[in-house]
Amino acid sequence: MDTESRLPGLALPAGGEGPGADSRLAAGALGTAQGPLLAAAEVLALDDEEDDLEVFSKDTSLTEVNSFSPSVPISPSSMINQYKFEDGPELRDLFITVDDPESHITAIETFITYRVVTKTTRGEFDSSEYEVRRRYQDFIWLKSKLEEAHPTLIIPPLPEKFIIRGMVERFSDEFIETRRKALHKFLNRIADHPTLSFNEDFKIFLTAQAWELSSHKKQGPGLLSRMGQTVRAVASSVRGAVKNRPEMFTEMNNYLETFSQKINLLDKIAHRIYKEERDYFSEMKEYGPIHTLWSASEEDIADALKGLAGCIERCCRATERRMAGLSEHLLPILHEYVLYSEILMGVLKRRDQIQGELDSKVDALGSKKPEKDVLSEEIGKLEDKVERANNALKADWDRWKQNMQWDMRSTFMNVAENNLRYYEECLATWESFLASQTVDLRVDEDSEDRP
Repeated sequence: MDTESRLPGLALPAGGEGPGADSRLAAGALGTAQGPLLAAAEVLALDDEEDDLEVFSKDTSLTEVNSFSPSVPISPSSMINQYKFEDGPELRDLFITVDDPESHITAIETFITYRVVTKTTRGEFDSSEYEVRRRYQDFIWLKSKLEEAHPTLIIPPLPEKFIIRGMVERFSDEFIETRRKALHKFLNRIADHPTLSFNEDFKIFLTAQAWELSSHKKQGPGLLSRMGQTVRAVASSVRGAVKNRPEMFTEMNNYLETFSQKINLLDKIAHRIYKEERDYFSEMKEYGPIHTLWSASEEDIADALKGLAGCIERCCRATERRMAGLSEHLLPILHEYVLYSEILMGVLKRRDQIQGELDSKVDALGSKKPEKDVLSEEIGKLEDKVERANNALKADWDRWKQNMQWDMRSTFMNVAENNLRYYEECLATWESFLASQTVDLRVDEDSEDRP
C-alpha cells in the first residue's frame, strides 16, 4: 500500500484514485447523512463484492427508515442538533447498570461475573436499590425465560458467547469491556419494555442473590416438558406455509428478508472499512519517524522534514480517534441489528406455529364430527391465543422499528460528525504546515534579493 498517497488532506477522494480509495468512499457513504440511510452503499465500488451490493440499488423498500432533510449542515459541531427526533426517551422508573467485571478461576472453569446494580421506584420491589453479581450464563437463562414466557415479543439480543468479530482472546480487557457494554444494553432494553420489564424472572434476576437464583433456576420445566415443547415446535415448523396468515405478517416477513440482507452487508462493509483504517494507521505510524530520521541527514530541509513528521503524527492521532469512534459506536450497533434480524425471524416463526396449530384444529373439525364440541372449545382457545400473539407482535414490531430508526439515525449522524471533525483536523494541520513553508520561502527569497 502506498501510504503517502493516502495522507489526510493530500489525497483526492473525490476522484476515487489511489490505493484504498474504494473503502474511503465506503467510509464516506457510511458517514454521510444525505440520501436513504440503508441505500447509502449504492455509491460503493468494492472489487470483490459488486454482486452483493446490488441489493442496495435494486430495492429501496427500507428507505422509510430515514427521514433526513436533503440539506446537510456543514458545521460538524451543530450537525446532530439540527435534527429533532420525534420520540425522545420516556420517563423511567427502573435504572440498571452493568459494571465491575471480575475473573473467577476454579478447578473446573474460568469465568467472568459482572455487577448488576438496579435502582427503582416501582412498588413491586421490596427495596429501591439492589446489587448482585451475574455471569454470562445467567443472562442466557434470563433470555430463554423471557422467550418462553413471551414467544411473540421481541427479546433483545445477547452478545455471542465466544466470538466477537475482530477479537481473539476471550478474557482480554477489550473483549470483557465489549461484552459488558452489550450486557448493559441488553438489560436496559428489557427495562424500557412495557411488558418484559414486569416479568417475574427478570425481577428475580435483578434482585436475587447467587444462591437464590441458582435455586430458582432448578424450578424450571422438567426434561419431558422441554422435550414436548421441542417436538411440538418441530412438528409445527414442518407443516409448510401457514394458510391463513394475515397479510400484515407476510409484509413483515418480506421486510425482514430485505432488512437482513442490507444490515448484514452494511456490517460486512463497516468491518472492511475498519480493517483498512487500521492497516492505514499502522503504516502511518511508521511513516512519521522516517521523516524525522531523514531530517538528520538533510540539513537544508531538516525543518521542513520535521514539520512533515509532526503533521503525520497529528493526523495519526486523529485517525486513532476516528477508529475508536467506529469500533465503539458504528460496529456494535450494526452487529446488534444483525442479531435482531435473526431474532425477529424466530418470533415470526413462533407466531406462525400458533397460527398453524389453529389451522390444523379447524381442518380437523370438519373430519371429526364426534369430537366437534371438544375441538370447538380448543379452537376458541387457540383463536384467543392467536389474537393475543398477533396484538403483542404488532405492538412490539412498531416499537422495534421506532427504536431501530432512532439507533440508525443517531449512529450514522455520529459517524458523519466524526468524519467531518477528522478531515477538518487533518486539513487544518496540513494548511498550517503549508502556510509556514510559504512564509519561510518568502524570507529566503527576500534575503537573496538583498545586495
